[in-house]
Amino acid sequence: MQIAVSGGKGGTGKSTVAINLAIALSEYFDLVLADLDVEAPNDHILLGIGLQNEEPVELFMPRFDYSKCTRCRKCAEVCEEHAIITMRDGTPFLMPNLCSGCAACEIVCPVPGAILPGKKLMGHTYLTETPYGFPLVTGRLLEGEERAMPIVSRAKKRAQSLNKELLIVDTAAGTSNTVSKALEDSKLIIAVTEPTPLGLHDGELILRLAQLMDIPVMVVVNRSDLGDVEKVREITERYDAEIIAEIPYSENIIRSYVSGKPIVLTNYSEAEILRRIAERIVGFLGGGE
Repeated sequence: MQIAVSGGKGGTGKSTVAINLAIALSEYFDLVLADLDVEAPNDHILLGIGLQNEEPVELFMPRFDYSKCTRCRKCAEVCEEHAIITMRDGTPFLMPNLCSGCAACEIVCPVPGAILPGKKLMGHTYLTETPYGFPLVTGRLLEGEERAMPIVSRAKKRAQSLNKELLIVDTAAGTSNTVSKALEDSKLIIAVTEPTPLGLHDGELILRLAQLMDIPVMVVVNRSDLGDVEKVREITERYDAEIIAEIPYSENIIRSYVSGKPIVLTNYSEAEILRRIAERIVGFLGGGE
C-alpha cells in the first residue's frame, strides 16, 4: 500500500508531518518512507540522520561517431526536445541541457555505431536505516540539473523494491509532473496546508489534482490559528475531502526540531494530534499487524 503526504504550497510543514506520521505508523505497519522532494530533500535532517548507501542516477546521453555518421539528420528530426541541431552539411551536435535521455536518436539512426550510448549523472538515491524502525529512501537531484523526473522515478522504485507493507511518499510542493509521479498508486493523500491566501490557493490545486487522479484526500491544517480555517473547510468540502486535524502554530514543534527529536515522541499536545492522524490513516487502510 502507498499513501502520500503532499500539499500545493511549500513551507506548510509537509515534511514535519511526514516524518512524524512515519514514526507513528511504524507501530502498525512494516513501512518505508520515501523523500521524493528531490530538489530539496530534508526528511533525513528532520530525522537527525545522515544519508547512506548512495546509488547514482544516470541519464542516457548520445555520443556521435562522426566517422560513421552519414549526416542524414534523422536524429535531429526525431528529437522532440530539439536537443540535437545540425550544421548545413547535416553534422549533428548535442545540447546536453536539453536532452531528456529518451534515446529516440539512437533508435532511428540507420548506421550501427554512429550514435553511441553515453551517460550523464543526474543525481543519486540513498537508502538509510533510521533509529525509528523503518528505512528512509531519499532522492537528490544534482545542483544545476533541471530534470527531476528520473530521480523521482528511481527513488520511488528503490523504495518499492523493499516490499514493505506500507510506502509513505513525501512529495515536493506544487502540482508538477514529478508530484503526479510521486502520488501515482497512492490509496490516500494527506494534504498539508495552512489558512493563508497562498495556502488556500495552492491547497486547492492539490485537491484538484487528487480529484483528477481519483485519490481520496484527508486535509491537515497546519498553523491553524493564523487564519480562517472555515475558508479551508469550504474548499475541502467542495472536493469531497475532509479536514482531519488542525495543528496550531507551535513553539513546541520548533523546539523538537532544534533538539532533533520528532515531536510525536514527546508528551507535547501536538504529539497527540499527530497520533490521532495516524489512527485515522490506520482505520482508512484497514489496520496493520
